[in-house]
Amino acid sequence: MEIQAERIAPCGLYCGMCRLLHATQDDDQTLLERLARIYARRPPTRRLPEMAPLTADDLLCDGYQSTRRSVLCRECSIRECAQQKGLGGCHLCPDFPCPLIDEFPVPVGKRVILRAIPYWREHGTEQWIMAEEKRYECSACGGRLYRGAQRCPHCKSPVDVD
Repeated sequence: MEIQAERIAPCGLYCGMCRLLHATQDDDQTLLERLARIYARRPPTRRLPEMAPLTADDLLCDGYQSTRRSVLCRECSIRECAQQKGLGGCHLCPDFPCPLIDEFPVPVGKRVILRAIPYWREHGTEQWIMAEEKRYECSACGGRLYRGAQRCPHCKSPVDVD
């Protein structure tokens, strides 16, 4: 398996399971516009500013470590923390979980982080990525799922993978 470093976020949210990355790669403008409307309606939090007006172009992303990142990942206190500590990610940090994780503004993201980091720490990067890719495969049809999905986008079966 070839590891794509630009898809590895220090927090444990593997970009391979992010709908924004795949919508960008698929040039799915309709989905990006729909997601922009959804994100713009979210109430601002301490860690996520007001996002309206938000455009589809603001969500274009080639991965967390790429030069084209979604507005949601451009300013990241977790990345800053890892860089300041000289660590490649939270899986290497003895302080995990910390207040940055405890206060993560997206509940599904926080659940994934709290699940993924211990696994990454124990099994290493390649096994962690393989496990994430397997986890986000629909058991009914084998289609790709995404973080936060409640139904498979291909067969519409209910899913609960986060």
